[in-house]
Amino acid sequence: MKLLQSLAIVLTIVMASSCKDSQNEKTSESVSEAQTDIKKDKKMNILFVLTSHDQLGDTGKKTGFWVEEFANPYYTLLDKGATITIATPKGGAAPIDPTSDAPDAATEATKRFDKDAEAQKLIANTKVLADMNPDDFDAVFYPGGHGPLWDLATDKTSITLIEKFNSQKKPIAFVCHAPAALKDVKDAEGNPLVKGKKVTGFTNTEEAAVQLTDIVPFLVEDMLTKNGGIYSKKEDWAAYAIQDGNLITGQNPASSELVAKKLLENLK
Repeated sequence: MKLLQSLAIVLTIVMASSCKDSQNEKTSESVSEAQTDIKKDKKMNILFVLTSHDQLGDTGKKTGFWVEEFANPYYTLLDKGATITIATPKGGAAPIDPTSDAPDAATEATKRFDKDAEAQKLIANTKVLADMNPDDFDAVFYPGGHGPLWDLATDKTSITLIEKFNSQKKPIAFVCHAPAALKDVKDAEGNPLVKGKKVTGFTNTEEAAVQLTDIVPFLVEDMLTKNGGIYSKKEDWAAYAIQDGNLITGQNPASSELVAKKLLENLK
């Protein structure tokens, strides 16, 4: 009789323990599922800043932003669920560098853009940069093209915006000529933001290759070096991007996707 009572007690304990473990497992699964949903639903609000400048110095030729440097990051980020807002200093239509829209500059991303009425509508109706609040965004990205050398390099609104993003430790990304926008940007101590940081951007030899060395107001490579940046590069036209803290820079149009992927990684 005592043996039967003992067995009954043991079975009761085992069953209670089993039920508890099962309940814990279900709770753990529920928490895991909730965490997955949170990660899946996380918003990525990214501000794209394009140039408003469309004159290539005194040459009488047009410039603007480089299509590939906008299109590739735009689709790389959009396809991962990012919400993208596009702004320019003047608002309205952002000028496209005609050279970047030529057949020999076409890529899969630019071909997609050419067929994308919604994206083209956004480019034709950009927001005014002064109306943008860094608190509303998780990151900022600057596509290149020669235009930024003339307007974004000295635009006070852009400078203040980058400094705010940087103070919030949010990703700030630039490709090709877009690091020109960092020219007068300072860190919290009042030093050039790029001072002591690993950076890259359109090289002097690449500028010489497109025969615009004497046309542009300054050379990106020289400016970054003068401001104390630890500048590095690969051979001309090679894809190359580098990150130092929250600062991401890419060398040329071919580097656009690398910059976008680094930016995406920092937002996960």
